[in-house]
Amino acid sequence: MHTTVLGDSLQTSALGFGGMALTHVYGGTDDDAALGVLNSAVDAGVTFIDTADVYGQPQPGVDGPSGANERLVARLLADRRDDVTLATKFGITGKVPLAGQESAKPTRGDAAYVREALEKSLTRLDTDVIDLWYLHRRDPDVPIEETVAAMAEAVAAGKVRHLGLSEVTAAELRAAQAVHPIAAVQSEWSLWSRDVEANVIPACVESGVGFVPYSPLGRGFLTGTLTRDQVASDMRGSTARFGDDNWDANQRALAVVADVARRLDATNAQVALAWLYESGRRAGLPTVPIPGTRSPSRIAENAAAVDLVLDDDAMTALDDVSSLIHGTRNIVADPAWISSGRE
Repeated sequence: MHTTVLGDSLQTSALGFGGMALTHVYGGTDDDAALGVLNSAVDAGVTFIDTADVYGQPQPGVDGPSGANERLVARLLADRRDDVTLATKFGITGKVPLAGQESAKPTRGDAAYVREALEKSLTRLDTDVIDLWYLHRRDPDVPIEETVAAMAEAVAAGKVRHLGLSEVTAAELRAAQAVHPIAAVQSEWSLWSRDVEANVIPACVESGVGFVPYSPLGRGFLTGTLTRDQVASDMRGSTARFGDDNWDANQRALAVVADVARRLDATNAQVALAWLYESGRRAGLPTVPIPGTRSPSRIAENAAAVDLVLDDDAMTALDDVSSLIHGTRNIVADPAWISSGRE
């Protein structure tokens, strides 16, 4: 597996692994099987492991993020900490405001919460240091400079090595970068989600910040392996792009990916990931996608994308995919939940 250097001299494997795939979001999970998948990823050289304090089934009686996925990753780290570049996130509280409960904040970024979240993540992960610590979503009630200053305290204390931001705008990135070096921005970027190209990616290039695309395979849609029944049983079925009308309409975009894959003797997933690598190279942007999976065989398939070369005809065809997509990428009703809703 090749390596990539993101911002702030953070070196990672060229492909990462998104831990959210091993949670209830995509259906039931088995922790032992999930641990096997994580070990398979590291065995394949996919050593950049991404998790978050909010990933995992909420626990009865637990106030805030359950940390279930972090505890799973801790089982991997127990034997392989030196093999792993560990990324985790904080800032999403796991609380959804309901009618009459307006005080339930979905995000927090105040300094006290930053410090509390760090200690809880370190405990759940059973580690002394986090390699890359992201602000998962910014708190609109707290200046991002205040949040990042509190995160920087963790770097000074030796508990965190590098800082990252998720779903930030270009202006938010610049404000944060003025406080402390930012190694990476994590946001959705793929053949069917390209809004970050307007402002966020140019700001990353300008600031020397790497980019970590989440959902690089369109939550599995771009692989061409999903069925309507599969997505109906998990969170994807309630989102705009996977709805009945849009599911059918978006098959036209999927056909373009499949055509390129057949011509290059590759899989849809490999083509979608290779497009991200080539798009990053053309922009001058270090790019490390973090697809998730529950199948060890998919890890090997995805890893092969690092060496797949897309010719100009392939790039031209793939660049048009986003124009065929029906439905927004946002998975919640609040437009400000994603960066383009705040630009």
